[in-house]
Amino acid sequence: MFTDHYEILEISPNANSETIERIFRYLALRYHPDNQDTGDLARFSEIVEAHNTLKDPVKRVEYDLQHKDHSGFRLKLAEEASNTKGIERDVAIQDKLLSILHVKRRQNINDPGIGDHELERVSGCRLEHLEFHLWYLKAKGWIGRLENGMVAITVEGVDRANSVHRRETTTKLLTHPNPTGDGITSTSP
Repeated sequence: MFTDHYEILEISPNANSETIERIFRYLALRYHPDNQDTGDLARFSEIVEAHNTLKDPVKRVEYDLQHKDHSGFRLKLAEEASNTKGIERDVAIQDKLLSILHVKRRQNINDPGIGDHELERVSGCRLEHLEFHLWYLKAKGWIGRLENGMVAITVEGVDRANSVHRRETTTKLLTHPNPTGDGITSTSP
């Protein structure tokens, strides 16, 4: 697991050696175990480790390469988190999975389950990408694992699938023009 020494010392990765020493001394005094008011052995140990890595020019160059890689990961994570299309895609996949499992249960109430590989094939989504969605749907109580290991929709999942379908139908009715041209749009089935 990556440890961000710059974050521990609360300094910029561009900090010079004098700044590193000054901040280290301040934090070391503050968190030293002998300090009755603010002493914290675990925090003090982190500060010492960060200082020892960043004060040595060779270790710092090696560490900065790792830090740059980790910072790139965090940047990608932040970019994905701010991309609302990713969340919309997740919702669409979850709704699709519920629809597939809803149809399977409706077609055969005595054998409502679908295996992981069949679900992968039917949904068109690779299993490693489905893991998050299966976890979420299971945690919400909308799907469950049967005794034979198959995935099946629950009563709550059927209710969710039905509510999504009703919402989509209502949206379509409200957004499609009335074919009679009288300007009245009906939302009744």
